[in-house]
Amino acid sequence: MADGRRTTHTELFELRGKHALVTGGTKGIGMMIARGLLQAGARVVVSSREADACARAQRALSAFGDVRAIPADLSRHDECRRLAGLVMADSQRLDILVNNAGAMWREPLATFPDEAWDTVLDLNLKSPFWLVQALLPALREAGTADDPARIINIGSIAAIHVAQSPNYSYAGSKAALHQLTRVLARELGPQHVTVNAVAPGVFPSRMMSATIDAVGDTLAAATPLRRLGRDDDMAGIAVFLAGRAGSYLTGTVIPVDGGIATTASGTP
Repeated sequence: MADGRRTTHTELFELRGKHALVTGGTKGIGMMIARGLLQAGARVVVSSREADACARAQRALSAFGDVRAIPADLSRHDECRRLAGLVMADSQRLDILVNNAGAMWREPLATFPDEAWDTVLDLNLKSPFWLVQALLPALREAGTADDPARIINIGSIAAIHVAQSPNYSYAGSKAALHQLTRVLARELGPQHVTVNAVAPGVFPSRMMSATIDAVGDTLAAATPLRRLGRDDDMAGIAVFLAGRAGSYLTGTVIPVDGGIATTASGTP
């Protein structure tokens, strides 16, 4: 701390009084992150394209804290701006922005369509940029030199190593998001906003459900830690990056994958 006071263990991971937005926060990895932030004391807004999914998530997550769900199609620029406006109408400061909403498209090279690029890039790469643009005043308002505001982009280990599945636009978009993370970190650091990325491995989610059903045991066996990701693994890294413990990190890409990407021991 600037005053020399030693932070307690609890304070390192305490998020009471913080305001957070988690896109794609109604299921899968986004919901894991939202739950972790709520349990650490943050007030959380989650978003999803589907109103029904928002309603279900708000009911489920309300057991852990103060949560609000807002439907929004974040593949559209105007919808990103609308969501940002609603978030800032509720609070002029935003301490934590988690850009998690994403899409994947698997199809062989010979038949991979233009739509697979437009759909995936709009949501995986453009949407995080549009939200940072729209929410930057609220992030600046929240951040200080000792306690910066946090942007956490959800990338993928598919952007670090080459997976076996034909996911051209997904891997490309996530690699671009990793680099965008670094570019934004350099620019926004002096404005008291950190920007980091998490690169998940295989976690239970709708996006990965078919893969896990088909080859989940094989993927777990190829992982140095011999298991797939769990809810607490993702909640934990998000709370770390959002709290005092992660306040001196920016421009990083952190694989949360049991060691697959960094040891090349598996190719999910």
